[in-house]
Amino acid sequence: MNAIISASELADALAGANPPVLLDVRWQLSTATAAGEPPFDGRAAHRAGHLPGAVYVDLDTELASAPGGHGRHPLPDPEVFGAAMRRAGVSAGTPVVVYDGGTGWAAARAWWLLRWTGHPDVRVLDGGLPSWEGPLETSQPRPAEGDFVPVPAAEGLLDADGAAALARSGVLLDARAGERYRGEVEPIDRVGGHIPGAVSAPTTENVGPDGRFRPAAELAARFGELGVARGSAVGVYCGSGVSAAHEVLALAVAGIPAALYVGSWSEWSSDPERPVALGPDPQ
Repeated sequence: MNAIISASELADALAGANPPVLLDVRWQLSTATAAGEPPFDGRAAHRAGHLPGAVYVDLDTELASAPGGHGRHPLPDPEVFGAAMRRAGVSAGTPVVVYDGGTGWAAARAWWLLRWTGHPDVRVLDGGLPSWEGPLETSQPRPAEGDFVPVPAAEGLLDADGAAALARSGVLLDARAGERYRGEVEPIDRVGGHIPGAVSAPTTENVGPDGRFRPAAELAARFGELGVARGSAVGVYCGSGVSAAHEVLALAVAGIPAALYVGSWSEWSSDPERPVALGPDPQ
């Protein structure tokens, strides 16, 4: 099953016999608060207009737990996540489509969590809300309670030690912007740089100017140039496990399974005992 769905395919699915549950996960990584400006309000954006029947899901409180020693967006409590999914109408036997405001990062975080915890049929709307040409609605949907119970998988998740080991034994991709990888700037975390051995692979390069994913063959070629060979063990991290989920999604589009280091740089860099590499060289 493809991990993404086009707007036209979604329109057909919504008109079909088994329409998907729609999750609106609009969110933005913003430094507005530090500048004295109000942060992006995804719930308000949802109220102003959303895909028909879509239920809003909050990334910071339902797709993550409170920031702390395990990073800015640690794994959510399974009970909290499961309750949010059931409230949104998610059931094990019902397809799910997730969308956000266009970057795909937040939608990918929801996609990854649902897939990692056992949902068999989840896709991300390619290009997000801007790709949708149909009507929007402002009424607040009240779907029937779903029955999805998350069961975390034994694979697909990395901790700090696992990420460090994979950087030596496989391919660990850093999905952040190149200047953060090189340590030239660090607007959020304690120090700049990257995990020793990690390869710079900004996830922004996985999409075209319209925010849609590049074709699968192009993505496969890109990851091949980054050192991902057939059968490679692959992991991804970013700042806090959000844009890295988008890169895991891009890898899935290319047919390459990958694990996610959820704590990412926000966890790694908070521990002064962990090594930090600077510059363009992985080591």
